[in-house]
Amino acid sequence: MTISKGNALLIDFGSTFTKVTAVDMEASRLLGTARAATTVEEDITIGLEAALRDLGRLTGSLEYQVKLACSSAAGGLRMVAVGLVPELTAQAASLAALGAGAKVLRTFSYEIGAEDIAQISALKPEIILLAGGTDGGNSDTILANAATLSKMDLKLPVIVAGNAKAAPEACRMLAAGGHAVTVAENVLPSLGRINVEPVREIIREVFLRRIVRAKGLEKACRIVDQIVMPTPAAVLEAVRLIAEGLREGEGVGVGGCSDAMAGGEDSRFRGLGELMALDVGGATTDVYSVAVGAPTAGGTIWKGLPEPYTKRTVEGDLGVRHGVAYLVEMAGVEWLAATAGLSEEAVRRGVAARTNNAAFLPDDASGRRLDDGLARAAAAIALRRHAGTITTQYAPFGKLLTQKGKDLTAISRLLVTGGPVIGALNAAALINGALSDIEDPAVLSPRNVAVIVDRHYILSAVGLLARVDPMAALQLFNNTFSVSGKDS
Repeated sequence: MTISKGNALLIDFGSTFTKVTAVDMEASRLLGTARAATTVEEDITIGLEAALRDLGRLTGSLEYQVKLACSSAAGGLRMVAVGLVPELTAQAASLAALGAGAKVLRTFSYEIGAEDIAQISALKPEIILLAGGTDGGNSDTILANAATLSKMDLKLPVIVAGNAKAAPEACRMLAAGGHAVTVAENVLPSLGRINVEPVREIIREVFLRRIVRAKGLEKACRIVDQIVMPTPAAVLEAVRLIAEGLREGEGVGVGGCSDAMAGGEDSRFRGLGELMALDVGGATTDVYSVAVGAPTAGGTIWKGLPEPYTKRTVEGDLGVRHGVAYLVEMAGVEWLAATAGLSEEAVRRGVAARTNNAAFLPDDASGRRLDDGLARAAAAIALRRHAGTITTQYAPFGKLLTQKGKDLTAISRLLVTGGPVIGALNAAALINGALSDIEDPAVLSPRNVAVIVDRHYILSAVGLLARVDPMAALQLFNNTFSVSGKDS
């Protein structure tokens, strides 16, 4: 059993910045990081080469045995999901899409018609996920929707992930209509059971085949070995690895690791247990949870679909640069001014500066306080949306508690990344302040957490490295992050 030898160059093409990370794989040691503005609108390699020059100044000249990249540049993969009923298939489809790093623009339910097709076309999706029916259950709806989608003028990749019995005929109709079709296992094979991982993997494959070309990322392939996944998928893999540790048989390509190491005798290979992660970015705010989320209050009824153990939600309206005006509308200028200790006019000027320049970085204390306020607002709203809820009803026999979604109140660790949080004056205070801003006791968000800060901006790099060497990736986390304090 050995960890890979040599150095790894790990690249994240973000919507605002391109980040590069150099790692000594054998020592699981961070050698350096750098970033530059992403230049997707012109030539994405311009920003990449600028970041690499800065990295070279820190590390000196290095040879890289592994060069991998992930990307969320230009907004990721725009997806529409079509299902049977919103509470079941369409919800499962959305969970699968979000877990793969796709941005779900909208879900459509029941049998769609000409008006729905017009709305789908207006959304300009890059991929469609077609679901519907449990295996052996309803097949009429998925077949009717396949027939309707086949007549769309806009020809798109379609993933069919519904009733297994109806899937071949649905594929035939879509292919005859000129769509590129891929079949996945049903996202809802039976009532109460979701199956999202096969769909997630296919979404990632479509991302690599089609979207990488469409965003101009093929130019970067002159520099990197492979663009292996969307950035959110890399972060999700990192968070899973950090929570669970090494699984049985996980290690580098040959040899893996022993059951004792994966299972727990060696603490270096154990995970931290259930946790959450928050990524506040320029375009979106993403929340991840690796947790069962079962009810903690006795006698609670858990309704709706069981959510994935590894869950991601993306809030496309909560970026602190792109779309910052909407975030301010949600938070309120008065609240931001009070939180940042600024006048309302100063807040408006600061928001205008960020709206006009997505790469804006504050150079004074007041600007940093405004960024802290924006990040706190984005975090509070995103954490609230990610968590489950509990409702109380009173009946003659007593109190009836009903939970939807995950109960995350017992989560004690929250890993945070993203420039606005990493650069915060006090990240732990910011995050726990955001949690306290969620004043509704019906929202099952964490109550108090130890905050683990991704100071070096390498969480996506950990996920990338895990693709080729999970052991080195986990050790990189252990060697780089401190997990003992409230603001580690």
